[in-house]
Amino acid sequence: MTRTSSVYEACQSTLPINTTLSDTAIQKQMLQCIASSNANSIDTFFLIYASSLVFFMQAGFAMLCAGSVQKKNVQNTMLKNLLDACGAALSFYAVGFAFAFGGSYEEDNAGQTTFIGTSYFFLVGMDDIMFWMFQFAFAATSATIVAGTLAERCQMTAYLCYSLVLTGFVYPVVVHSIWSPQGFLSPNRVDPLWGCGFIDFAGSTVVHFTGGLTALIAAYLLGPRRGRFYDFRGRLLETPNPMPGHSAALQMLGAFILWFGWYGFNTGSAISITGPDQNKIISIAAVNTTLAAASSCFSALATNYIIAERRTGEGEFSLKAAMNGCLSGLVAITGGCAVVEPWAAIIIGIFAGLIYLFSSNALIRVRIDDAVDAVPVHMSNGAFGSIAVGLFGSPSRLELAYGHSKHVGLLYSGDGVLLGAQFCGVLFVLGWVTLLMLPFFCILNYFGWFRSDLLNEIAGLDTSYHGARQVDVDGVDMELVAQLRSRQKNSRNRFSQSSAEPNLSTSNLDGSDVTM
Repeated sequence: MTRTSSVYEACQSTLPINTTLSDTAIQKQMLQCIASSNANSIDTFFLIYASSLVFFMQAGFAMLCAGSVQKKNVQNTMLKNLLDACGAALSFYAVGFAFAFGGSYEEDNAGQTTFIGTSYFFLVGMDDIMFWMFQFAFAATSATIVAGTLAERCQMTAYLCYSLVLTGFVYPVVVHSIWSPQGFLSPNRVDPLWGCGFIDFAGSTVVHFTGGLTALIAAYLLGPRRGRFYDFRGRLLETPNPMPGHSAALQMLGAFILWFGWYGFNTGSAISITGPDQNKIISIAAVNTTLAAASSCFSALATNYIIAERRTGEGEFSLKAAMNGCLSGLVAITGGCAVVEPWAAIIIGIFAGLIYLFSSNALIRVRIDDAVDAVPVHMSNGAFGSIAVGLFGSPSRLELAYGHSKHVGLLYSGDGVLLGAQFCGVLFVLGWVTLLMLPFFCILNYFGWFRSDLLNEIAGLDTSYHGARQVDVDGVDMELVAQLRSRQKNSRNRFSQSSAEPNLSTSNLDGSDVTM
């Protein structure tokens, strides 16, 4: 430990030695110095607290993903979650933060509108580096959303490349456009779009919609897991195979960790805790976070019960529906947690649960495989959360959080300007992410760097990539796998197959068919 001077001593040292100031002026200067120093320290600690909670969400994602996959793929899934955090840290440090906030708070750039940041590369010239830490945790969250969607069939190299590209360039441009004072959609601009800008307090669109849309694009190109919608000969199944995860306990633990971390996610977006009325902004954000999660949980659980009863004659209290409904409410309220009233948060949560169920069923109908339902939770409800601000944005809450309330929620004003701005923001992110990530994943897929091959998928990615040598894991005949590997030993195809329907015959050496 190093000895540091007290705040009083530090402030006293700033006073001129031979001064003609009166005692009152000196006291006033000392008080201002002490107050400013204490405020900075308190705000820094607040960001440390919030950043820690948001980063702890990585553990929640890891547990949720691990519980949602088969045992033979647990190590692979956990490592991908770890690589998300590590890759995001390095890429966001090198270029991501610069693209997101470079030059945003320099006096020379005040009032300008830019598409991308141009300074603070490798944090050079950045004074408030704790702000980087908080924003890094957000970037890592956006990247991790994709991990569960692509579980059990994605190559390690492809996943690491995606994580670096998303956090290093794609996500930072979205951040700059919406959260930087120089962004064309930012409500903090000198002259915001249509007098209100795009309101996304904690990232329903910036973080969750960006990550969820990327997951949808990747899942579509990657194809479903073997046996999900097609059998191992590539024939369409009459009824999709649910392929449930191996541990409901891990899934529930992950959901609770995520809910816990969300309090740092939403309240921490206030950035400062010492400014005027900041306590009110933080308090309403925490309350709305709780109410939206709770109402969405009940909404999804009850609706799923009714649907099951209508279909089968017997209702079902689904843990999966309740858990993902809860997370959907958290995503939906993220964008407006500080600008809507508590009663509106409950309504947003109710609709979030319904949207999750509809989106999840829609994915199954079009045969897109999402192992953890990240697309319905994050993409669908991320977009809805931003649109909901255009409906429920409260005049008093908007004034408190952003300093202007010329255009508010449709239910309050009826002019629809804020609602239109919210649609514009969602459409911009939709176009930007699709424009970059669709060609990126197509390139990976074309060169065979995207999907694991058939044998690796059957044996389990833990065995294929991480040296695990389990016997008969999850019903897999390891002896058969060894035989199949032997038959492919001299094959020239070193790359993965990109299609979900396998071309490789899975027959025994004697020619008889095998049922996996």
